[in-house]
Amino acid sequence: MKPNIGISEANAAEVCKVLNTLLADEISLYARTRTCHWNVTGPAFSVLHKFFEEQYEQLDTIVDDVAERVRMLGGMAIGNLSHVVDSTRLAPYREETGAMKMVVALLADHETIIRAIREEIAGINDKYKDAGTADFLTAVMEAHEKMAWMLRAHT
Repeated sequence: MKPNIGISEANAAEVCKVLNTLLADEISLYARTRTCHWNVTGPAFSVLHKFFEEQYEQLDTIVDDVAERVRMLGGMAIGNLSHVVDSTRLAPYREETGAMKMVVALLADHETIIRAIREEIAGINDKYKDAGTADFLTAVMEAHEKMAWMLRAHT
């Protein structure tokens, strides 16, 4: 059954496209953050190992929330890894070996997501008449801003 929540089916479909692109970004960043957690070495190992774990746990929640928002609007959340690779806006990831290179690479990914969300919020609200998703995206953006700030503090 289609949701009857005051958003046209066409607008909801467009919003779901935006959300699925964000979902691809979130899944990609989650995987990258876990990779850094597993592979970090050096004098900051203990601190960064735990720090990356805290961040991927936050990202896991965001991934689930974005997918559920797609479903609330009547869309299908992507999950196939080939769709993630094809849809993400994040630059291809290189396996970083230095702890600070990992921090800088993850920071760049968060900032990419922040800029993308910031651009999308107005259109979601104004063009597609979906204040709920605009508000949801604002909260996701704020979470990324905080994670980016924490990463920046390590540089």
